Amino acid sequence: MKAAALIAAASLLAVAAWQVTQTDDASTDTGGAWGGELLGSADQILTNAGQSAAQFVDTITMGTFRLSNMAAVTSADLQNANVQALLKVIRKGEGTSDAGGYSRLFGGGSFASFADHPRTKVTRTMGGKPITSSAAGAYQFLTSTWDETARLMGLTDFSPAAQDLGAVGRIAARGALDDAKAGRFDLAIQKIASEWASMPGSPYGQPVISLASARAIFATHGGTRTA
Repeated sequence: MKAAALIAAASLLAVAAWQVTQTDDASTDTGGAWGGELLGSADQILTNAGQSAAQFVDTITMGTFRLSNMAAVTSADLQNANVQALLKVIRKGEGTSDAGGYSRLFGGGSFASFADHPRTKVTRTMGGKPITSSAAGAYQFLTSTWDETARLMGLTDFSPAAQDLGAVGRIAARGALDDAKAGRFDLAIQKIASEWASMPGSPYGQPVISLASARAIFATHGGTRTA
């Protein structure tokens, strides 16, 4: 029975992964909502079999993407000076470094309530093609990404504090939290470039900030680089 459950969950996770990756960039919602629903279904199956979807993803990605790391993130991690500086770098890249960044929608609009992710899809033309995205907040979380993050971290609203903690969770999932705290800035940036499309080295084809700019922002906000 356990083997059958794992096979069923693996099938759901494979389809979810395929759906989530059917996009040119990290800010687009193509397949995101359905993928998130499938991940939730897989999580239920795996829970019944004594394993979480997060642990299963850890295994099938061979540790390159560790969702299980997110549940271990604490307020102390968030308050680390280097982590705070890295969050400033991300917000600069995402265009949300101003006072209104926590209520920013994709495309520049804003939302009014922090009770939950706004779940608003906006279409804008980028590079000559229409892009539809539900990205919102200081770290431009897609709806599906936020739902996953909130479930794993026990976040109950979309307040600035929750957004900050959720972003640190995503950094941890990419295996970059210890690097950030230790000042291994370039390595941390390399790892989170797959999470945020505006980071140097991101593979999504969107405009990115330069590594030199990222380093300067990090230093300006109190970060200390050791490598």
